Amino acid sequence: MGDSVLQQFTPKKEEAAIDTSKKLKIGIIGTGWIAEAHAEALLQCPDVEIVALADLIPGKAEKFAARYGITGARFYPSHKEMIDSEELDGVHVCTYNRTHAECAGYALDHGVHVLLEKPMTVTLDEAVELCKKEKASGKILSVGFQPRMDNNMKKICEIVQSGELGKIYYIQTGGGRRRGIPNSTFIEQKTAGIGAMGDIGCYSLDMVLRAIGYPKPLTVTGYKSAYFGANPKYNGEDAARFDVEDFAAAFIRLEGDIVLDFRISWAMHLDTPGDTVILGTEGALRIPSTECWNGTVGGPMRLYKDVAGSRVSMEIPLCPAVPHGVFYQKVRSFLDAIKYNRPAPVPTSEIIINQAIIDGIVKSAELGHEIVVDIPEI
Repeated sequence: MGDSVLQQFTPKKEEAAIDTSKKLKIGIIGTGWIAEAHAEALLQCPDVEIVALADLIPGKAEKFAARYGITGARFYPSHKEMIDSEELDGVHVCTYNRTHAECAGYALDHGVHVLLEKPMTVTLDEAVELCKKEKASGKILSVGFQPRMDNNMKKICEIVQSGELGKIYYIQTGGGRRRGIPNSTFIEQKTAGIGAMGDIGCYSLDMVLRAIGYPKPLTVTGYKSAYFGANPKYNGEDAARFDVEDFAAAFIRLEGDIVLDFRISWAMHLDTPGDTVILGTEGALRIPSTECWNGTVGGPMRLYKDVAGSRVSMEIPLCPAVPHGVFYQKVRSFLDAIKYNRPAPVPTSEIIINQAIIDGIVKSAELGHEIVVDIPEI
């Protein structure tokens, strides 16, 4: 279990030169907090022009553009007016969860590529309809899962897919924060629809589901609560309008006789609900959690094996950071997919399964029993 084994899991990354002969015309829908990261990434791309911004709040898009030095852009009070008026190569949908499906769907219907912030949608039904629009349009719809760009996340996939663990049969995953309840549109049903699951739970699910090839979920037993978010003792004045979950847990049966044990939290009395553990017939992988789920791993991973009758373990060194950071790479991969006619970097064919699990947790928690998950054919 020496360097020869470790070399199997060494990521290979070469940064390509950017072709600036053609400028991509990009619009941003929604100019709230997450749009700031999108703008910062786009402004690092010499082959991009941010030509339009849309926001429901009068003057908000204009102030946003001024703050980031975006000149020459046009401003619109709605995504429809922007898309109807502009010739865009792509749009970044940075609105609150409840409007993800509407904004992304309208762009696809009008022949515009879409980078859609997570969660993909609020419900499975919305996700299915959005995937149908994507298929009919022939355009790219990529979902904003920037942790995928992290080299440590890629290494998890490499380890699992190398066969070192054998057949995977059980996964424990999740994450959270001791205190980390956001505010604004994140905490109300009318805007967010889902809470911690849509904010950070979708990332945690993607980390392990991607590694095992995104098998379809068969059944879900789910639980959710809001003991901290709805309590003024922990959430102050925001508690009065808090009506999404701040904690969720689930037991999910997947195709291939795999069990997924999942929990996610915005607030609790622990700094973490536990490490991620992937158990296989030939080995196991422990992925340290972080105190505040941030899209990477909390320290060096450890691989456990039996070798020549001895029980051994090996530390997997942390990988170097990607150039410019994972958020930039998320945006860059979307732009390159447009320019070079590549598939969506984060395809909806995978993320719809992620969404189906979250939808199943919500439904099971509300019904109080296990449910069967059915994802319609697109």
